[in-house]
This record gives sequence, structure tokens and C-alpha cells, in this order.
Amino acid sequence: MTVTKDDLALFNQFFADYQQRYIRFAVSYIREVTIAEDIVIDSMMYYWENRAKLPPDANIPAYVLTIVKNKCLNYLKHVQVQQDAFAEMTEQAQWELNTRISTLEACEPDELFNQEVQNIVGAVLSKLPKNTRKVFMLSRYENKSHKEIAAELNISTKGVEFHITKVNRLLRQALKDYLLYFLYWFFLG
Repeated sequence: MTVTKDDLALFNQFFADYQQRYIRFAVSYIREVTIAEDIVIDSMMYYWENRAKLPPDANIPAYVLTIVKNKCLNYLKHVQVQQDAFAEMTEQAQWELNTRISTLEACEPDELFNQEVQNIVGAVLSKLPKNTRKVFMLSRYENKSHKEIAAELNISTKGVEFHITKVNRLLRQALKDYLLYFLYWFFLG
């Protein structure tokens, strides 16, 4: 299609007459002037490129306004998709954060630490001779005195002290990283 000076003059006049109206229309939905201006320019260019396909009695201002409307709708739908995706990511991040907070709140370091120490103590005790282990268990877990243990096992109180000293030395060595906890658990607890 050949473009004449009259065609350009009519288009320029149309552009001058309607550009601001279309921009105001687009801004009322888009809320961003620069994007609204881009939509209007794109819409008018679309009209210019496709004007030959329109019937001679077409209502050009309504036609271009329909294009502006559809481009605004497409833009807003795109924004909605972005916001939905962002909301989904935010929701996922919030869930993850809540999970980390809940897990950390539920974490009882004393229980974890106590279990770890108990495992080490159990491992040391399992390697002891039967009599040494029995003396230690009676002393620490049943709170029996050296005299009561000696009477129960038919050994001297010095023998009880020997066994307990032996176990304490092995435990101190195995629990050197947990010494403060060890002291509390065995001597104050």
C-alpha cells in the first residue's frame, strides 16, 4: 500500500487528537504513564500497519481504543501472572522460614547434648570388665555408697574406689570435649 502525504497528515492529526485521551484511558488501568504511553504508541502503530484491512466506514477511534484496551488487558494479565508467581515464591519462602523457626524452637540442645554424652558413656561402659561396670552402675545409677557396693559384691571399699576411679578416668578421656557437662552429670546431677 502506497502512503500519501494526505494519509500521513490524517494519521498525524488523528494521533494529535487522540493520543492523550488514549493515554489517560490506559493510565486509569495501568497506573504507570510510561507503560500507558508505550501501549498507546503500539496500538496506533498496529492501526497504521493494518489500516488497509479495515472497511472504509470503520470507526477508527473506537478501533484503536479497542486495541489499547486489549493491550492493557494483556499487560495486566501479565502483571497478575508475575504477582501470582511472586506470591507463590513468597509463600514457599515463608513456609520454609516458618519450618526453620519451628524446628529451631523445638530443638533442645540439652537433650541432644545429653543423648550424645549418654551414647559415649554407654560405649565406654560396654568395653569395661563386668565387675568394673557393675560397681560403676551401682554407684552412679543406683546411688549406693562405697560401703553398700562392697558388701553387695563381696569386695573391699578400696576395690570399689579402684573400679570407680578407673571408670572416671576412662570417661574423662572419652568425654574431654564434654568435661563441664560430665562434671555436672556425674558429680552434681
